[in-house]
Amino acid sequence: MVEELLTAAIATGVAVVVYVGAAARVVKQYERGLVFRFGRLREEVRGPGFTTIVPFVERLRKVNMQIVTLPVPSQEGITRDNVTVRVDAVVYFKVVDPASAIVAVEDYRFAVSQMAQTSLRSIIGKSDLDDLLSNREMLNQGLELMIDSPAVGWGVQIDRVEIKDVSLPETMKRSMARQAEADRERRARVINADAELQASHKLAEAAEVMSEQPAALQLRLLHTIVAVAAEKNSTLVLPFPVELLRFLERSAPPPAAAPARKEPASAGPASEGPGPAEVDGALDAAPAPDALDGAPAPDALNGSVDGLMLDAPPPEHERDGLRE
Repeated sequence: MVEELLTAAIATGVAVVVYVGAAARVVKQYERGLVFRFGRLREEVRGPGFTTIVPFVERLRKVNMQIVTLPVPSQEGITRDNVTVRVDAVVYFKVVDPASAIVAVEDYRFAVSQMAQTSLRSIIGKSDLDDLLSNREMLNQGLELMIDSPAVGWGVQIDRVEIKDVSLPETMKRSMARQAEADRERRARVINADAELQASHKLAEAAEVMSEQPAALQLRLLHTIVAVAAEKNSTLVLPFPVELLRFLERSAPPPAAAPARKEPASAGPASEGPGPAEVDGALDAAPAPDALDGAPAPDALNGSVDGLMLDAPPPEHERDGLRE
């Protein structure tokens, strides 16, 4: 009798342990439990911690309440300005209503993924290429609204949608690179022209100041020579400004007065030629060699010399008479 009671107690204990093991469930902090009794959803949602169900009668379904990161595969489409692009994105969402996420849709992850791909292709067709490249914030908000509208009925809340990358054809990349290069060159030319305009104003002011003080030009010339002469690996060719010559001309003393002219002696007949007295008078009237430097020759000398060179030579008997 005692053995039978002991056996029955052991059997009962084992049954209780098996029952408790089959009925015990643990719900984690980031999960919520839905209980189905004979396939019917119970209204009570089991919170995190230890809970029990009726074995073989109830079934516990756990739902993850964490934010899910869902990558959207690359979608190829044509923009509104007829440019073929490939765009990929990422969707962040979480379950806010576990009952709707399990009952209203078969697989809420797959449903959100397909809706994200469809919405992304729709956004590509409605946008320009410039918007995809530079105005992504507005596109992200529009894409989020397009995905969130049907997801609300699934018990899913879209937390954030981001466009990750926009892939362009190689020809379009080269065209955009040439456009950017041309724009930068245009801005560089405008900046250089503005710099030249400002420099011209400053140079005009400097020229006005130097015109009032001519010595400033000479000082500026010397300063330029000193600056260029510091590099000894080149030959310096320095132009000489006309203003400096004028300054030196004004600084030089006035030249001495020219000597008075003498009237040339009357020449003899062309047939007879000049006599000895006329040649001696012409030589006496010629200026000294020192007076010829820097001053024109007197007209008397020019006239006598012209007479000697242009008149015909005297006959032979006249030359003999001169010798006697």
